[in-house]
Amino acid sequence: MKRRTLVLAGATIVASTVAAAAIWPRRHITVAARTFDWKGTDFLSGGTKSVALEKLPAPLFRSRPNCLVTSAQTLGPCHVNNIPARQDVSEGKAGLPLRLAVRIVHAADCRPVDNADIEIWHTDHRGFYSGREAADMCTLGDAEAISGLAFRGRQLTDAEGQASFLTAYPGWYRGRTPHVHCRILVEGKGLLVSQIYFDDALSDIIYGEHPDYLGRPPRDTRNEADGLFPEDAADHMFDFEKLDGGVLSATITIGLSSS
Repeated sequence: MKRRTLVLAGATIVASTVAAAAIWPRRHITVAARTFDWKGTDFLSGGTKSVALEKLPAPLFRSRPNCLVTSAQTLGPCHVNNIPARQDVSEGKAGLPLRLAVRIVHAADCRPVDNADIEIWHTDHRGFYSGREAADMCTLGDAEAISGLAFRGRQLTDAEGQASFLTAYPGWYRGRTPHVHCRILVEGKGLLVSQIYFDDALSDIIYGEHPDYLGRPPRDTRNEADGLFPEDAADHMFDFEKLDGGVLSATITIGLSSS
């Protein structure tokens, strides 16, 4: 059986294709940047056009996640309405191909939440949000960004509480560290709006070496300087795996309160 390495928000473990070993990260600490044995050029460029989501290996989640209530965070001015249900949210835009997989559970007992409606949105490789409804500060008047709905999408979770999106690693913008927004509804009731974050060391590799992100000035905000970066950081950061073929896989378990 092929072994796969999952880089956690607080450690590195070796896991089989069936299940990950159980590691409980420390909580309520600042998560230091880790060392990734990867180069930006290890990954594909040009977006998702050459990637078939159904041919990627199943997402690798922690076998025993922290089943805790994920903290709510602001919806922000870059949200727009009427987002389509789809898996590939890139609309052909450039960037490092990223398979973003979420697992939604009841925080009280880790039971999966099926048919949860999860919506995600984030910036393109240049740091622009899309959509005509988004505030000017989000699109910065860029015609390409305004005209589409790139890097926005929604899905219903399956019986295991999982949903996967095909997207690209988000670019940075002034005043914020890289992140993905999410909103979760169950039976039409909005239960959570939050944000998920990336490891600084990984962002440094991608922004400094991957061809789709070169040419921009250094980012001005890292995780520890972001005013919205949560105290319980390990529960709001993706775990990562570098897949064969140059695709990055990011996974996270999101816990919903029963109230």
